[in-house]
Amino acid sequence: MRIAMIGTGYVGLVSGACFSEFGVDVVCVDKDVAKINKIKDGIMPIFEPGLEDLVAKNVKAGRLSFTTDLPNAVKLADAVFIAVGTPSRRGDGHADLSYVYGAAEEIAEAMQEYTVIVTKSTVPVGTGREVEKIIDRLCPGADCDVVSNPEFLREGSAIEDFLRPDRVVIGTRSERAQDVMRALYRPLHLIETPILFTSRQTAEMIKYAANTFLATKITFINEISDLCEVLDADVQEVAKGIGLDGRIGGKFLHAGPGYGGSCFPKDTLALVRTAEQAGSPLRIVETVVDVNKKRKQQMAKRVISACDGSVEGKTVAVLGVTFKPNTDDMRDSPSLDIIKGLQTAGARIRAYDPEGMEEAATMLDNVDWCTSAYEAIKGAHATVIITEWNEFRGLDMERVKTLMENPVLVDLRNIYNPEDMASTGIAYSCIGRHL
Repeated sequence: MRIAMIGTGYVGLVSGACFSEFGVDVVCVDKDVAKINKIKDGIMPIFEPGLEDLVAKNVKAGRLSFTTDLPNAVKLADAVFIAVGTPSRRGDGHADLSYVYGAAEEIAEAMQEYTVIVTKSTVPVGTGREVEKIIDRLCPGADCDVVSNPEFLREGSAIEDFLRPDRVVIGTRSERAQDVMRALYRPLHLIETPILFTSRQTAEMIKYAANTFLATKITFINEISDLCEVLDADVQEVAKGIGLDGRIGGKFLHAGPGYGGSCFPKDTLALVRTAEQAGSPLRIVETVVDVNKKRKQQMAKRVISACDGSVEGKTVAVLGVTFKPNTDDMRDSPSLDIIKGLQTAGARIRAYDPEGMEEAATMLDNVDWCTSAYEAIKGAHATVIITEWNEFRGLDMERVKTLMENPVLVDLRNIYNPEDMASTGIAYSCIGRHL
């Protein structure tokens, strides 16, 4: 089989490479000539563990290629995947579908034989119907089916998520389209991965419902952590205690500075707007969005409090700026609000992140970027851990104490044990735990 993947962003590039690993002939398409040329040279536009090697392997095998020629890629494809961005629309929070609809128009003009058009991008319920209308308008009577196939990829472990997923969701009632999609995902069927066929609008809803539920779970444990601090309970033990309940589960019950990234912030907001428009508001999700926004802003106040109520004229070392480890993604990262809040309060920021500093430098001003954690810590009046990269989990605390002007460590990811930290001579602050 042969597919065209429209868009070489996070979803498109990972999905295209993984489909080629299944033995499918994949052509990835992007309008950005410079990006395509870099990928051809083996330079990935994103950091994702294992992606560079996976791309190189399948390019060498002749199953994966890259082009800016959309019409040629589409006319030869059995299925065309739309994997373009759907950012929050400025001003109202709705998903911006202009890239999706633009891709649909170009696909309509290029199709020649029966084609399955698959929306891989995260889109509001009803988008597939609109794509179908675009195809009908530009290519009346076209022999095609429009399918929803949402992605469930976690940044930092996306390849594993694609190759060994919890489930595959495919939204179509067309038996012909189902046969094509079954063939594409046959390797997963062989390892007994659940493949769920639904209506198109149900598949679209599943994606938003899943992300919103996970964001709610994160926000819930964050609020519980605040209550734990007031009542002298330990949020880590609370999370373990409730996570052992099979109805709840332990994933996404880690207290921290709030969720960020490319999915949860925009998807929760987009679902809120969709619900408002449909006249069926989601009050829980509205609260989640509001609480998460305020939490990220409150984290700077935690650091200030740990510094005796003022960071005016002080140096604060920031360890980790990406929204999570094993990615270079800075979108809606808590670090953006935290760093800006500290700067507003008069702090000088020295920061280090293993992968995210290049992107972060385009979003943050007046930050001294360092080459290691210890370089950032040197001379600091306080150190704050924002992203739980593995290399921050084993810091030499004696060295940290010696390097710092004032030994204060604010651990917003709870990666250290308060009891262990008590003997280090470092003033340690964490989230929702006994001190």
